[in-house]
Amino acid sequence: MRYKVLTVDDSKTVRIIVRKAFKPYDCEILEAGNGVEGLAVAAKETPDLVLLDVTMPVMDGVEMLTKLKADPALKGIPVIMLTAEGGRDNVLKIAKIGVRDYLVKPFKEEVLIEKCGRVIDLKPIAEAPAKVKSISDPADILIVEDKPAIIQQIQEGLRHTPWRFKGVSTQAEALGQLSLTPPDLILVSLSLAEEAAFSFFRHVRTSVKTKYTPVFALVVKTETAQQQQAQTVGFSAIITKPIDIAELEAKIAKAMNLDTSQRYYATEGEVLVMRLPENCAPAVLAEVAGHLKPKFAEAVDAGFNKVVIDVHQIKTLHMGIIKLLFQAMQTCRELAIQFALVGNPQIVSECKGFEDTRGWTFFDSIDDAKTFVSKNAPQLAAVG
Repeated sequence: MRYKVLTVDDSKTVRIIVRKAFKPYDCEILEAGNGVEGLAVAAKETPDLVLLDVTMPVMDGVEMLTKLKADPALKGIPVIMLTAEGGRDNVLKIAKIGVRDYLVKPFKEEVLIEKCGRVIDLKPIAEAPAKVKSISDPADILIVEDKPAIIQQIQEGLRHTPWRFKGVSTQAEALGQLSLTPPDLILVSLSLAEEAAFSFFRHVRTSVKTKYTPVFALVVKTETAQQQQAQTVGFSAIITKPIDIAELEAKIAKAMNLDTSQRYYATEGEVLVMRLPENCAPAVLAEVAGHLKPKFAEAVDAGFNKVVIDVHQIKTLHMGIIKLLFQAMQTCRELAIQFALVGNPQIVSECKGFEDTRGWTFFDSIDDAKTFVSKNAPQLAAVG
């Protein structure tokens, strides 16, 4: 839902400041230069919020507020008054007419947005669809954890990513970080004293700047009551200790809506190569599977009908991997794609132990597999 915000002020400068402050958010800004114009715009557009200056010519803010609240169709619109320092007491006197809040001029844009965000749900404008955030893009992640070893484990485990990590040990330090630069994602330990994690979470969700920031709860696996409480209040994800770094990485990428396909899929010449990493935790397999059909269809759409499925990094098979390989091969058959498998001696040996996989053929190298699919792929029909 796109909210309408009406700013009624005889100062064009103030109206420009208001418009600029709301630019990052999905809002329509309506303008009026006095109370008469403001009432006319309100009646026509029915805004979701009115920013109303007190002192204006023709009709001032107090008179407009009185008329607004006397109109059955408009009286429910929330109003935030704008006033000079000397008019603060006057605003407090008229608050009984129906003022949600007030701002003293001059005001900072972030203060305006913070107050308005308490009244309407300000959503940042989504990035242009042409630019997809990738797993290779940098991001800022805040870790709020009173155990330095946990912070170090996360930083070390995810050192291969382009993400920047900032670790703090208290709620006060975390709030200080939020006031500087809002992070792209937050990890907060539920072991902080006096349920500070939940207090911090509430602050994050009430701030306009961080209302939609993913917040993960870090909790010991056996603390089921804390996990349930975190789920109830609305944490974005639960990360249990000891931490599975691969699972954490996958969940972070999913929460930030990052394109992770390049980790597992790459076009090399005229062949699409699908690579499974050594650590195929459930979260990783889910990530690979989520990209599988779109990437294969994308390859076919681009004129490629050759796929190499590389599992040579895997140390041992399990049912999750086998199911994914079945899905990949079935998708290839449905799309008339020639495919080949690349494995290692351990995988080849283990496949012989399963009735459903003992017939699988593996190549020793990517190059051999590419040569095979290139020779055996069906000819594509000429276009034009």
